[in-house]
Amino acid sequence: MKSLLIGVFSLLTLPLSCGGGGNSRSISAPSSEMVMTDVANFEEQSKQATPDQPVERKLIKTGNVSFQVEDMATARNTILEAAKKHQGYVSSDNENKYDRRINNTIVVRVPSQRFDAFLKDATQGVNKFDDRQIYVNDVTEEFLDVQARLKTKKELEERYTQLLAKANTVKDILDIERQIGLLRSEIESIEGRLKYLQSQVSMSTLTLTFYKKLPRSVEYSTRFKESFSGGWHGFVQFLLALTYLWPFFVIAVLAFFVIRSLIRRNSKKKDNS
Repeated sequence: MKSLLIGVFSLLTLPLSCGGGGNSRSISAPSSEMVMTDVANFEEQSKQATPDQPVERKLIKTGNVSFQVEDMATARNTILEAAKKHQGYVSSDNENKYDRRINNTIVVRVPSQRFDAFLKDATQGVNKFDDRQIYVNDVTEEFLDVQARLKTKKELEERYTQLLAKANTVKDILDIERQIGLLRSEIESIEGRLKYLQSQVSMSTLTLTFYKKLPRSVEYSTRFKESFSGGWHGFVQFLLALTYLWPFFVIAVLAFFVIRSLIRRNSKKKDNS
């Protein structure tokens, strides 16, 4: 941080000339005492809040639960209604069918303060969880650090902007604009990270996986249908393969008749002799 401020101070103290000789003009620069005061202020602003100051904790809460149900449609509707009730939304919804069970995974994002209430409503009637994991990640330190860095970068950008208004030569203008461009890129990157953290803190994520086991009769019936369908598909593929090979069959038939005709001619010649 000090190096950035010293760089600003160096630019402020550079003489910006319009020509040569005694007509050169320079920009008035702040005194060294003022710069040191600014450095101290920047450092003070970048510090995290002391223990005496109340700090709102920034927590990212996520969870994963899985459980068995008797009715897939009922369980799904319960989750969707709970999400709507608690002002959440479904970010992912996937259903898979295996040999002996149907599996549905729904990912819901819900306001953090409603996470526990949503979890309770979405899993009402569930007596036993196969898996239940809740994670809380404290990002308070990173959040405050990103905010401090963003404030510092914006203040430096403002200083460069003020310096640009006083620049008199093309070189000075280009140099300052380049520095402003670099700062703007850093600011946008920091703002993106801050928005991501704010989104993760304000909206918690819960992944719910529920499934239903299929009876063996249903399993065998399904497998029989799949086997029959697979056999028919194989038969059709075989016919298609034969269709592709029809020119070879024609050639083989013609060759057969030609060879048989030659054999008969040879046999007649032997008989006549």
